[in-house]
Amino acid sequence: MSTTQVTESRWNPDNVKDVAESVGLASLPEHVLGELAQDVDYRLAVVLEEATKFMRHGKRTTMSTADVSNALRVLNVEPLFGYESTRPLRFGEASLGPGQPLYYVEDEEVDFEKLINAPLPKVPREMTFTAHWLAVEGVQPSIPQNPTAINHADLLPKGPNANPHLAAANGLDNVNVKPLVKHVLSKESQELFAKLSSALIDETNSEWQNAALAAIQTDPGIHQLTTYLLTFIAEKVTHSMKNLFVLRQMMLTTHALLSNQAIYLDPYVAYMVPPVLTCCTGKHLGPQTPTVPPSNASSETLNGNNGNGTSSNSLKHFELRDLAASILSHMCVKYSATNQSLKTRLARTCLKNFLDPNKPLGTHYGALKALLEITGVEGTRSVLLPSLPLYDTILKEAMTDEIRRPEAERVVGIILSALDSLDTRHGAAPRVNGIANLDGLKDRLVERVGEVVAEKIVASGRSSVAQKILESELSL
Repeated sequence: MSTTQVTESRWNPDNVKDVAESVGLASLPEHVLGELAQDVDYRLAVVLEEATKFMRHGKRTTMSTADVSNALRVLNVEPLFGYESTRPLRFGEASLGPGQPLYYVEDEEVDFEKLINAPLPKVPREMTFTAHWLAVEGVQPSIPQNPTAINHADLLPKGPNANPHLAAANGLDNVNVKPLVKHVLSKESQELFAKLSSALIDETNSEWQNAALAAIQTDPGIHQLTTYLLTFIAEKVTHSMKNLFVLRQMMLTTHALLSNQAIYLDPYVAYMVPPVLTCCTGKHLGPQTPTVPPSNASSETLNGNNGNGTSSNSLKHFELRDLAASILSHMCVKYSATNQSLKTRLARTCLKNFLDPNKPLGTHYGALKALLEITGVEGTRSVLLPSLPLYDTILKEAMTDEIRRPEAERVVGIILSALDSLDTRHGAAPRVNGIANLDGLKDRLVERVGEVVAEKIVASGRSSVAQKILESELSL
């Protein structure tokens, strides 16, 4: 049950009556006058509230007529004209009778002779633009446009990345520089970061690695090193693309940071995604070892020496891609509420990498793995299935190449696993003893999933999966 509360208007209804009579409305009911007066109260309150915001943003305590005009513009109301003035307004009072004062703005008397003989104001300078270096090699030049440095001797470019030629080319070879920000980490935090960074990439001591990961995952004090750890991860991933150990350690470090409940990582999600996405869809991860095509090829096994002349070491990057894909999925689940476009952007990027024929099969595998981890069964039905006929050309070309065949088998395997997930009623897709029932459906399967995947479905006897694929065709 709701109740309606009637409040008395602070605006005099008689004023509304006077305005109504001035426009030809002589007889308005009393309740209409009251309602209109309350509406005027509300409109005035809204205008004053907006005008107060302009006053506060202007660092003032007195509201001006400009604040009211700006408030009217914001509210999409035609602003008042004639009251914009740099001088304070003076209001006069005139009496129309007992108890009826009338206020007006006093007009200033201007002497035309003085106004005509007064000197003209100065012409304002034209607007110009100039360019200058805000920062060179990470440091701020001490030039008139920037704050001057205090200790010139200690603020010169230092370190292996300092490039004096770049400064000389821009006329800044003799300019002193100063750091942009001061170092605010305590000595203990600096030592902790040094220990963590060295232990994470130490291949000789697994105990130190585990201890560093455990500290990052559980220690609440790590929040002071969050930005430093994210920068460390990004740099190591960028400069260690051929070192699978370092890349894997960086992914484990990212997972440990995500698992720390004491760290608020929502503002840093945008900086955490690129290194993980690089390890998932990078073109070449790990050392590039030459592969010799064999005389008798066999694609049944993928571990160790698989008969294709491909060592298992050249396929270890798939484990890294699996780990990175699971981290991307975890980030989408945990931070989709605060980063609403995160899941959509990652899915779009993964699909683009998966369908790019110029990317290697390792990139296709990582992009597809991440795409399926992020979107789930719905992504398999609405994204993967429509893309398989287009991707079939890439698969057929890779299957005929003995060097690329093992990686193609990996991609086909993850596609079949994704298609198995369509059969949600029976869990894993059942197999049938004979494949005669599927031979008649092969042509329709080729149209839906491509020749390579259709042959794998028929050869493995995935009758229920084939049925689901064809049912999805009918639903479209």
